[in-house]
Amino acid sequence: MAVLDGRRLAAARQEELKARVDGLRVRGVTPTIAPILIDGNPAGEVYFRNKKLLADRLGLGFRGVMLPAGSDAAALIEEIHRLNDDPAVHGIFVELPLPPGISVDAIGREIAPEKDIDALNPANLGRLLSGGARAAGYAELITAPDVLLPATPRAVIELLIAAGVDPAGKETVIVGGGTTGLALALLILRFGYGDVTVCEHRGKDLREIVPRGDIVVACAGVPRLITADMVRAGAVVIDVGINTTKDGIVGDVDFDAVKNKASWITPVPGGVGPMTTTLIMENTIQAAEHLLP
Repeated sequence: MAVLDGRRLAAARQEELKARVDGLRVRGVTPTIAPILIDGNPAGEVYFRNKKLLADRLGLGFRGVMLPAGSDAAALIEEIHRLNDDPAVHGIFVELPLPPGISVDAIGREIAPEKDIDALNPANLGRLLSGGARAAGYAELITAPDVLLPATPRAVIELLIAAGVDPAGKETVIVGGGTTGLALALLILRFGYGDVTVCEHRGKDLREIVPRGDIVVACAGVPRLITADMVRAGAVVIDVGINTTKDGIVGDVDFDAVKNKASWITPVPGGVGPMTTTLIMENTIQAAEHLLP
């Protein structure tokens, strides 16, 4: 078993990003991120603060917006439109989860695609699907200046690459069919020939499907859902889950049990999370580069 250390990988990536920020500053541009948080979201507050800390470390501008608790969709959309129109802002990020009654889909459509650093706008998500799975490889997507990929699915891919794991020719099982799981399935298909299964955690056949995976990705939001008996020996296990329990923050994988069967495994915290935050900053820098006159 080897642990995929997201903190180490993120730190190395951040050094590369500093050079890009310096290059933009020479041209008179400070890449600036504007996360929006509706008060009353404890997890969102942590992510909001972490973005501020990392933005400061990398030299990015930070225009964080805190809306009062109880704010409705109209107030959030008004703020998004203001940031869309602000030429000094390059990346807009809405902290999730949103309060009941506010649709993520509806909000995503309001973010200008060129500033949509978490790829919530259908125009950006459509880049993953357009033309079919083999229309463009992953390497082509990440080097296209006008393509912003969702940060968490891309973080999973970058961790696999760092471990020398190529999804092509392997079976990947993704547990959790939400925004992260579906986008990740499309990114994995971009590598070429490989099988991808996306399943919901309540599915009756979960214990039959998951053990097929050469790569298992858990993003269901259920603490310790993936147990040792569900993982084949030598599988690569990526845990996207972040769950608050009486034992503290835990993932969707029973880490202590599964680590003895996996060839590679990500911890929680310290795995996917640090890379996700880093790639959000990278998307902001990319957006600033693309928006240069």
